Amino acid sequence: MSIEKHSLWSFFSSVKLTITLLVLIVLLFIAGTFISSPDVVETFADHLSPGAGKVFLFLGLSDLYHSSLFYILLTLLSLNLIICSINRFPAIWRQYNAPYFPEPDGIFDNLPQGRIITADKEVGKIKPIVESCLKKNYGRISEIEELRGHLFYAQRGRFSVFGVYIIHLSILIMIAGAVIGSVFGLAADINIKEGESVNVANLTKSNGLYKLDFSIRCDKFTVEFYKDGTPKTYRSDLSFIKNGQVERQGTLLVNHPLAFEGLRIYQSTYGIAPEIKAIVTYTNAGKKDGSMTLAAGDTFYLPQSKARGFVLRVEENIMQIGPAVKLRIVSQKKDVQFWVFQNLDQIVVANPDLLTKMPLFNPGLFQPFVFSLKRLEQTYYTGLHLVCDPGVPLVALGGLLMVLGLIIVFFIPYQRLWVFMKPKDAKISISIAGRSNRNNQQLQKKIDYLCKRINEEIKA
Repeated sequence: MSIEKHSLWSFFSSVKLTITLLVLIVLLFIAGTFISSPDVVETFADHLSPGAGKVFLFLGLSDLYHSSLFYILLTLLSLNLIICSINRFPAIWRQYNAPYFPEPDGIFDNLPQGRIITADKEVGKIKPIVESCLKKNYGRISEIEELRGHLFYAQRGRFSVFGVYIIHLSILIMIAGAVIGSVFGLAADINIKEGESVNVANLTKSNGLYKLDFSIRCDKFTVEFYKDGTPKTYRSDLSFIKNGQVERQGTLLVNHPLAFEGLRIYQSTYGIAPEIKAIVTYTNAGKKDGSMTLAAGDTFYLPQSKARGFVLRVEENIMQIGPAVKLRIVSQKKDVQFWVFQNLDQIVVANPDLLTKMPLFNPGLFQPFVFSLKRLEQTYYTGLHLVCDPGVPLVALGGLLMVLGLIIVFFIPYQRLWVFMKPKDAKISISIAGRSNRNNQQLQKKIDYLCKRINEEIKA
């Protein structure tokens, strides 16, 4: 049993496993870029083998970032990092708690001539100089007095030995954030026509619906075009309504999302709604009385005659004679239907007896009202993408820890320095040596500078 445990532990602590898992995850990301729908997966897999598409869909490979394969790879990578960290910890801890005294064997052997300073002054005068120079460059120092002489110790960047653990922790936190966002996150789309409110979104990764705790109203949608017809910019003026009250208003632009109730709302697309709206005006006994924006199926009220109107049809070019809207007006005395043309004056000029022969084309059929069609307007809808990712704070924290860990690992070496003073031929010999876990050249420059300062202080 112990052999099996040892083999399993060795497997998960292998660097080869780390590289293999990273390669597989990268390949998964690449595949996820091209595989975006179940139809693509099924078609591709069926080319490999008949019926393989259904197997791929069963394994959840149509949505790789939410598939069991994705979670398995992240779990294995997490276990690999944890076990590798546990295996390395005893050696790192021994390095962190390495004794200052006595000095490591042979550290003062074969030193360059410039690392050994000889002075003919008394120990009592030289010792304060050495201590002062060490404190200026390293801060806190330790000292021990032996029969053979005085030994000083200084260090810098001791905590940097744990930099790799900060990096490992950052990766684990980012993996946790990715999994939490994948499992508990939300991605949905909403199309809202100008002037309308919506509180139900379509889930991006399924055919389901998601009911919001609030409503989103598109107060105004604006789109600008280049001369060639391509969109230049488009924006949505939105209101967020909760419990019947407007809680917030904001302008949504591409790459400038809005946030509300834990959701981030992005401007993703736009389009033209199927229905067309007609701007209809009317006069009452020759006096201009009102203007209405109507679509097919809308109703309106004429309080002056206690009549109700219905929009039966809105046409862009009926019978090749231009835009028109068909109305029905119902009152206690009348129930009439008629067409209202935008270019009626031109039509009457071309056909002088038209209104007499065809009363249905008479916009004043419901007297004393006379209706006119000012213009037709296309109604745009704005396409919004709603995202809620509870894993984002963890991913951000992991990213910050990753940067901190990399700075510690690559820019803060663990430097240790020993200075040994001993009598030699009626003089004092000062030997300086050090060790660094990385960037040893930097330490050697610091030792050379320290030797220079001590030598200058002694001669001063």
